Amino acid sequence: MPKRNNEHISISDALKEFVETHKLEKGLNKVNVADAWAKLMGNGVNNYTTSVNLERDTLYIQLSSSVLREELSYGKQKIITMLNEELGKEIVKKLILR
Repeated sequence: MPKRNNEHISISDALKEFVETHKLEKGLNKVNVADAWAKLMGNGVNNYTTSVNLERDTLYIQLSSSVLREELSYGKQKIITMLNEELGKEIVKKLILR
């Protein structure tokens, strides 16, 4: 079988193309953001996190502790920066703690 060099494509490129073609990126971002939140915040915060929801570029975090909510609200911008760094792209622009 002849080799068709012009059709060599890396798996990551193929996946990226597939994701973009099928508009899965939004769904993947939601999963990735939830994972990033869990990873960056650690168990202390995760134990009080009841839901993580990304809508467009706003991340809604539901917390069961008002004390923790208050505490985290002071570092919102830092949390947004950390999440976006973890994700490797700017997905989160706004953080709403509820």
